Amino acid sequence: MSSEAQILVDADACPVAIKEILFRAAEREQVPVTLVANQYLRTPPSRFVRAVQVPGGFDVADHEIARRVAAGDLVVTQDIPLAAAVIEKGALALHPRGELFTPETIAQRLGMRNFMEELRGAGVDTGGHAPFHPRDKQAFANQLDRWLQQRRG
Repeated sequence: MSSEAQILVDADACPVAIKEILFRAAEREQVPVTLVANQYLRTPPSRFVRAVQVPGGFDVADHEIARRVAAGDLVVTQDIPLAAAVIEKGALALHPRGELFTPETIAQRLGMRNFMEELRGAGVDTGGHAPFHPRDKQAFANQLDRWLQQRRG
């Protein structure tokens, strides 16, 4: 992994606590962090953090992230199809709750996502996401630290 590796964030649905962890890591490790969203995002004054606003529309931010990502990068996203596209390009995908998507796990996650979508399409209430918990934040921070250590080499 090169020191040129960057972090791209699917920022529309990313929890504030996770963005704050990323902002601190950007400064501490001098790693570029780019937040991509279809709304204006406020970012701290930093030469390592920037926001890219894309037009509204279905998956526009995801397509922009997939276009920008390179092997060795880290993408923070909850979006399973985006995670699959990122992995295909040789990058890593990390869920804001700390789950690292890998080539070994992504096919199963895509299958489960599609199954749940079918259930919802059939009118089955599958419930929502569990509330964001401090242990999720800690799991994310731990995975981010591992990636940063590998980046340092």
